[in-house]
Amino acid sequence: MSISLNADRIIMSKIAIREKGNIDIHPPVILVGNPNVGKSALFGALSGRYVEVSNYPGTTVDFSSGWMKLADKKIRIFDSPGADSLSPVSEDEIVTRDLLLSYPDSPVICVIDSKNLRRGLVLLSQLAEMKRITVVALNMADEARGAGTVIDIERLSEMLEIPVISTIATQKRGIDQLKSLLHSAAVPKLPIEFGTQITEAAAGIEKILHNSPGSARGISLTCISGDNGLPESITRKLSDNDLRSIENIKSRLRNTMAEPPGFIIAKARNEQVKSIVDKIVTFKGSPGQRILRKIGQLTIHHIYGIPFLLLALVGFYYFVGVFGAQFLVGLLEENLFGKILNPFFAGIFDLIPVEFIRDLFVGQYGIITMAITYALALILPIVTTFFLAFGALEDSGYLPRLAFMVDRVFKKIGLNGRAVLPMILGLGCDTMAVLTTRILSTKKEKLLVTFLLTLAVPCSAQLGVTLGILGSISPWAVTIWIGVVIGVLFLVGYISSKIIPGRSSDFILEIPPLRLPRIENVVVKTLMRLEWYLREAVPLFVLGTLILFLLDKLELLALVERAFAPVASGILGLPEKSADAFILGFLRRDYGAAGFKMMFDDGVLDPIGAIVAMTTITLFVPCIANFFIIIKERGFKTALGMVLFIIPFAILVGGLLNLTLRGIGIWW
Repeated sequence: MSISLNADRIIMSKIAIREKGNIDIHPPVILVGNPNVGKSALFGALSGRYVEVSNYPGTTVDFSSGWMKLADKKIRIFDSPGADSLSPVSEDEIVTRDLLLSYPDSPVICVIDSKNLRRGLVLLSQLAEMKRITVVALNMADEARGAGTVIDIERLSEMLEIPVISTIATQKRGIDQLKSLLHSAAVPKLPIEFGTQITEAAAGIEKILHNSPGSARGISLTCISGDNGLPESITRKLSDNDLRSIENIKSRLRNTMAEPPGFIIAKARNEQVKSIVDKIVTFKGSPGQRILRKIGQLTIHHIYGIPFLLLALVGFYYFVGVFGAQFLVGLLEENLFGKILNPFFAGIFDLIPVEFIRDLFVGQYGIITMAITYALALILPIVTTFFLAFGALEDSGYLPRLAFMVDRVFKKIGLNGRAVLPMILGLGCDTMAVLTTRILSTKKEKLLVTFLLTLAVPCSAQLGVTLGILGSISPWAVTIWIGVVIGVLFLVGYISSKIIPGRSSDFILEIPPLRLPRIENVVVKTLMRLEWYLREAVPLFVLGTLILFLLDKLELLALVERAFAPVASGILGLPEKSADAFILGFLRRDYGAAGFKMMFDDGVLDPIGAIVAMTTITLFVPCIANFFIIIKERGFKTALGMVLFIIPFAILVGGLLNLTLRGIGIWW
């Protein structure tokens, strides 16, 4: 993953010498900044038309390079990928770190969003630890002024002892001043105390890395923070004994601290940066802006933020899970497709004498009656309402606050607050929830959330049927079901977080100002995301339906039903015909739940059987659309491995629940 650019540096130097004109062959300038701070716009303003977009060697990450005119010279300039940390967890952050290490003498322009100074200064503190000569560009200055944020730039520059300039990259304001300040670039003065244990551990690693490019202290701190291993350009110069010594230091430190070292380091940086921001930032907005700012502060308070959190979660669920997944789905699936479109197409295909062709399009597993109906009548309303709600939360600035409030809970299972978004979406539709795991930083987090969604998060359609059955029995029936499912979620999540290789990302998240969402922004984002859904997900529904159609024609589905019947009756204590409901649950999770509801209404299923059945099918295999999305996102082996674990695990939990309830004689 981590690749040195030493060869690239030599090539660039040769190119520079061959270029016409007075081209400076000194180290290039590197732009560094958080995501979405206008860094690329600033790069465009600095480099003009001298731009090249390349694929970073050994990765899928693109980065831009070009030439910047400075006086009568041309200097190479790199636009590094957006990074929240130089202790990288994502591929983008690895590229940014390696780019800095490959050019240890290059001046850095640290681009900071003026509206979120704290986040940018945390990144600057890591540049200070790496002893990089730096100039700070406070970008988006116009947006900060519009929000009522006033920054004492002169005082900030004095405190950091480096040049600081206000810029508006989109209007090319401050660009000439920024160029002229590059000659005055200096190492930021941003000392941070991490405590005796971390300081001593960093010093021990620093001694081993003393010959490494750049600052050994900065590299040692990124290593302690839980870095994805040292870069190849460093490890290949170390002996096996050196590498073991580093791992021993890290291991001893982890074992002697109550909290992860990376968390303590991040906390120390944030506290130090906050003390600086409090001294140089004032807010002079309108009364409305001051009210929103105050509400924004309350939303992340550990007590006062809880009502806002509950309101957001309940509102999100009712808009997506009730309005989208129940009302709109019923309107489209039962009325438009069920009463108009599907009968219309069935009438057309009835004219075709070949039964195979008729069934292929309008049969039980037909492309029109199942795949298109599923994709457009069932999933599309859920996706649309979710993207609208997601866009509103995103545009209002509450989305990162939501993640912040639940971060502590999700840390128990090896995740952080970002995981709340796919988990909430899972209550609407697990299929789309798996797709949104792309927002998570590491492969481990994406895999773990996908697994938990597949195992223990019921979609809204299944949830509605389940609560309908169990609610008619007793509140205790609902309590038992919820307790078992949540218990499984946290138990399996905790164990899986210890088994799945890799690391979880540090929770570093921008907290932007709270504001009223702009309708046009939300609508535009929703339309773009819907186009993505129709292009990427719908073909998978068609493919899944074709496979089911062929399995049905080959009578393999009936064979599976007969094989599962003894398991349903023997281990779970359910009627043999329950096998049909479990098979239907693979087609659509609510179909399986509805099958058990029919048995319960007919008196075939007793109350304990209903609790066991609804618990087991909640933990059972994902629907076929979800299964194919998992294949697309995580790969076939991973998807198959999840299914092979989930089937026996769900049966085991259901069997134990059946024995427990019947053993203690619970009855209603």
